[in-house]
Amino acid sequence: PKEPPGSLSADSIKIKKEVANAFVKRKKRSSLYFEYYKSPMERMHERCENYPPCDYLSDQIGFSLAYNRFFG
Repeated sequence: PKEPPGSLSADSIKIKKEVANAFVKRKKRSSLYFEYYKSPMERMHERCENYPPCDYLSDQIGFSLAYNRFFG
């Protein structure tokens, strides 16, 4: 199929990668991944921090001992 004069096809429109990157911004995958998926250790720390007795005890005897005492 022929295109009318003055119209542009996808093949005729080309720009350099550097020019395209100047105005098209992509989200970084790594930051998006870590935003939604936390490591098991980070979830354990948050669980202990949100429970005041565990948070207080972790300052005294260490995180792992305090976590195991309340949630282990």
